[in-house]
Amino acid sequence: MKGIDAVRGALNFSDQSVRLLETMKEAPFVQPGPYGGNHAMWVLGHLTVAEGRLHKMLFGSPNPVEHWKPLFDWGSTPTTEAAAYPSFDEVLETYRRLRAKTVAFVEELGDQGLDRPTKTAPPGLEAAFASVGQAVLTIAMHQAFHGGEAAVARRAAGQQPVFVPTPALRAF
Repeated sequence: MKGIDAVRGALNFSDQSVRLLETMKEAPFVQPGPYGGNHAMWVLGHLTVAEGRLHKMLFGSPNPVEHWKPLFDWGSTPTTEAAAYPSFDEVLETYRRLRAKTVAFVEELGDQGLDRPTKTAPPGLEAAFASVGQAVLTIAMHQAFHGGEAAVARRAAGQQPVFVPTPALRAF
């Protein structure tokens, strides 16, 4: 397997998190449990801010959603007040646009370009974001991590699990 294939697979797998979140459009502020937690709106916004931060690392340009950091970034506290946030559709569309640019960049670089150094990295996380390939894989893993939160928020909103194994899979 080539590195580019692993990156493509990771991006595709991690985008399942966003597909889970898309189903929460009508209930984006449902708390995942009695102790609070990250609702679907916060998770989607957080993934969008992280994708924008990836662009800062890959392209050396400002994070295009820097203005959303107080709402969705590290250390922010989700609120259930809809007026505090941009619309779900705006955040989803922004995420999709940013991710499409990431995918296009990776495809343009190809396998050999994955070893190219990033333009910048978050302080203290330089090793995880040293190369384009490492940075994209780290963001994909981060996104998959938050997919767990999306799954819990879906269940709290009364939605069924997305993956229900068949009897054959259960027996495997």
